[in-house]
Amino acid sequence: MTLDLLILGNAPMVKMLDRVKLAEASGYDTVWLADERFYREVYSCLGYFAQNTSRVRLGPCVTDPYARHPALTAMAIATLDEISNKRAILGLGAGISGFAELGIDRKKPARAISEAVEVIRMLLRGETVTYEGEVIQFKEGKLNFTPVRADIPIYVASNGPLGQRTAGACADAAFMEAGGNASEVKAFRARLDDGAKKAGRDPKSVRLIVRLNACVAPDGQAARDALRPTVARLLGAGRLKFETAEEQGLTLPEDILASVQGAHYAAGVTPYLPLLPYVTDRHINAFTLAGNVEEVTARVIELRQAGVDGIIIMPFAPERGTIEETIATMGSQVWPAVAQAKGR
Repeated sequence: MTLDLLILGNAPMVKMLDRVKLAEASGYDTVWLADERFYREVYSCLGYFAQNTSRVRLGPCVTDPYARHPALTAMAIATLDEISNKRAILGLGAGISGFAELGIDRKKPARAISEAVEVIRMLLRGETVTYEGEVIQFKEGKLNFTPVRADIPIYVASNGPLGQRTAGACADAAFMEAGGNASEVKAFRARLDDGAKKAGRDPKSVRLIVRLNACVAPDGQAARDALRPTVARLLGAGRLKFETAEEQGLTLPEDILASVQGAHYAAGVTPYLPLLPYVTDRHINAFTLAGNVEEVTARVIELRQAGVDGIIIMPFAPERGTIEETIATMGSQVWPAVAQAKGR
C-alpha cells in the first residue's frame, strides 16, 4: 500500500518545494500537483520539483483532455520523465476547474478519457498518429523526440460509474475521490473490475488509489473540525455519485442541498458554509482521513482491508497546527503503524 501527497499550486514555490522535500524525507511514494486553473502552471512546477528531489515520483493529479490536448500532455509528461530520470506518472481525468472561464464544453467525459489514453500511449511509443475519435482528433503527428520510457504509468480519475469502468478498461490505476469508507470502496472496485474484464484485462492489474483530504492532530476532534467545510462542499456540490451513500445515511435533505445549488467551482468552500450544521462526524469519517494518529491508522487499515492499494492525501492543518505537521505525521507515525499491522 502506497502513501502519496497531493498539493495545490496556491503556495509560493519555495513553500511548495519544502512540502515536496518533506514528503520525500517522510517516505511518500509520489507527489502529485493539481492541474487546477488558475494556480501555478503544473508542468513548470513539477519540473522544478524534479530538479530538487531524487526519489519520489511526480505527476499531475489530474490533467484533462479538454484544456490541454492529449498530444501536448504526451509531450509534457515525456519531458518531465526525462527531467526526473524516469519518475514521471500521469494522472488524467475529465476536469472541471477553469472550464467556465475558458468556455470549454466537457462533452462525453468517459469517452474523452479513453481516447486520450489511447493517443498518449501511441505517442509515447514513438508512433506517427492519425486519430479520429468522437472527442479527440489528431492528424499525422508524432513526438519529435524519443521518450525515455514508452510505458509511463497512466492513472485515471472519475466520480461516475461509466468513467470508473473506463479506468478499469484502459488505466494502470484509478483514483477514487473522497472514498473514505469501505462500502463505497468495494462498490468502486466492482466497477473497476467490470471494466477490466470487459476489456480482456486482469482486474488485479488495475490499482485502486483513494484521494482523501486529511488532517492528523493530537486532538482528533480538532482534526475533524478542520475538514468539516471541505465535506460540506463535497456534499453540496453533488460531484460524488456514491451508490451506497443513502443506505449508509450519509446524504443531506434535498431542501438543504437546494439552498446551495449553482455555486461557481472557483468559489471554493464559502458557498457551502450554510451546510456546516448538518455535517456530522460520520460524514467526515466517511469522506476524509481525520483524527489523531490512532484513529487515522485504524481508518487506513480498514481501507486496505476493503481493497485500497494506495492513498493520496491532501493535507490540512487543524487550528493552531500546520499542513507540514499532517504531512510528517502521516509519513512518520501513521504509515509505520499501518505497516506493522499488516495482515490484521
